[in-house]
Amino acid sequence: MSNFLMRREDEYNHAPDPVPNFNESVYSNGFDFRQRVGGWMRLGNRVNEGRAELSVCLYLPDGRVACQFQRPRIEHNNAFDAGGLSYEVIEPFKSIRMQYEGDLLIVDNPDDLREPQRLFAEGPRLPGRVDFTHVASSPIHGGEPTDDVTPTMYGRDFSRGHFNQHGKVDGVIEVGAERWQIDGRGWRDHSWGPRYWQAIYYYRLFIANFEDGDGFMLLRITDEAGKTRRLGVLLVDGEYEEVTDLNVITDWTDKHDPHRVRLSVATDKRKALIDAEVLTLAPLRNRRQVDGETLISRIAEGYSKFTWDGREGFGMTEYIERVEDGQMVGYPL
Repeated sequence: MSNFLMRREDEYNHAPDPVPNFNESVYSNGFDFRQRVGGWMRLGNRVNEGRAELSVCLYLPDGRVACQFQRPRIEHNNAFDAGGLSYEVIEPFKSIRMQYEGDLLIVDNPDDLREPQRLFAEGPRLPGRVDFTHVASSPIHGGEPTDDVTPTMYGRDFSRGHFNQHGKVDGVIEVGAERWQIDGRGWRDHSWGPRYWQAIYYYRLFIANFEDGDGFMLLRITDEAGKTRRLGVLLVDGEYEEVTDLNVITDWTDKHDPHRVRLSVATDKRKALIDAEVLTLAPLRNRRQVDGETLISRIAEGYSKFTWDGREGFGMTEYIERVEDGQMVGYPL
């Protein structure tokens, strides 16, 4: 990615921009293939708003979801540490650790996440702990653009800088009396700059790892004017191959959630057909008040199985889009 600059200091927190919606966020996921357990964590510092966005979402082997979503208060952007969730860089470009300790909401039927107010008021909770250590199995992908025209992964109105990386994940997940030692693979990212979730018109994102170390990150993103970008990477033998073309065909549920997806991908070195099956979906939403109007985005977070050349891998299917007049703007694309 010749149009991007990635510095060692970009692994750490950045000085906030003087805009209300400055955000700096870190994300990690990890999945144990044999135990069919895993999940993701995200902490987004919105220091100019005096708060962070905390998300923990775990997919348990029996189909339950254990999760937590908070907006804890913060006073600075010097660290990622709020609400029981923390993130540390062990070695730049190589290894990070992300940990959560606190209550988790136990969701027997993930569909109940469509009514979060009731669920969070009445749902059962258990103490939980998550500890993921990522060790890189790929180069860093992304950084900060070196010119004024190159978009970041999701666009400059969503982040000024962004990078991501596949890796080996070791750690533990504890939910009440249940405990899983994690020996798997995952993905992490780090973004900084102005962000509102509603800046995304709609996108389809797929992140996967395979036991042999291969993987991918594939993104199809469309703006309000209808312009679509297809981007991402295939990870093959420890090296990234930039995507030159990507097509996405989705089979939908009756609630307009992704269920199965057929991906056709091209790089300069190969073509690939990849099938995705969403195993457990967390149907989430983001709401924001702007000038007296409530803006809503649908955020569908699906723990998924991927099949590529006869191999099974695991990871995430993420569909984000605005909801306008009660309709998801990207459906059925």
